[in-house]
Amino acid sequence: MSEPFPIYVVDDDEAIRRSLSFMLKTSGFAVKLFDGGLPFLKEAADLEPGCVLLDVRMPDMDGLAVQRELRARGIMLPVVIMTGHGDIDMAVTAMKAGASDFIEKPFEKAALLGCVDAARRVAVADRGASARADDARARLNILTEREREVLDGLVEGLPNKTIAYDLGISPRTVEIHRANLMQKLEVKSLAEALRIAFHAGAEKDEA
Repeated sequence: MSEPFPIYVVDDDEAIRRSLSFMLKTSGFAVKLFDGGLPFLKEAADLEPGCVLLDVRMPDMDGLAVQRELRARGIMLPVVIMTGHGDIDMAVTAMKAGASDFIEKPFEKAALLGCVDAARRVAVADRGASARADDARARLNILTEREREVLDGLVEGLPNKTIAYDLGISPRTVEIHRANLMQKLEVKSLAEALRIAFHAGAEKDEA
């Protein structure tokens, strides 16, 4: 029987750590908890291959800095960024810097396990990331050219008014395109739409 896949939870919120530990352990994962970026980095080089659930906002060292330091040390653990409301731009920045995924708080168990499973595939082989990119591109192909332009603006972190100005359309029209693209992609949040857009472009950017 194979050993449980390790998950390293890095979050300064004790309630979040307890909740994640319970969800993950009952799903068959091995879990180790860290209350900040600095304690995690002290042990990172000696950890077994696994997945990092990394909070983006922590008092000792923010998640983006932790992620950069991991890369600088050559520690290639897959990282799933955990964000609060309003931190989507930080999550996209993290993914551009190499994070495998991000998830918004509060998260449902199914969404959390989906992110962890994808990260586990990345940890085992690059094929998981490649297949995910192919799937994301296929989903984006159903969007109209204008819907893709609106999504591109959202990926850049632009507000609706700026996207409207850039495209020469009204903010209300941007809202309609945004609603349509989210319906076509079968997503319920902007975070999910951005995740698909990033996965579709990640492999292309690396080429």
